[in-house]
Amino acid sequence: MKKSILTNREKEVFDLLIQNHTTKDIADKLGISEKTVRNHISNVMQKLGVKGRASAIVELLKLGEINV
Repeated sequence: MKKSILTNREKEVFDLLIQNHTTKDIADKLGISEKTVRNHISNVMQKLGVKGRASAIVELLKLGEINV
């Protein structure tokens, strides 16, 4: 099995994002701040070299990191 480029927390955040949860919903659900949620999203976008959440989701789907 290949190593994921996402941390477990980043995967949790993106799994919730693709279920159409808001940053606030995700923060509440995971017990972290909205700023921390945004940091996780930014970190993933940086790792992938993309701008925007939608582009990050498309890339993660292509890479098989997340599933719809």
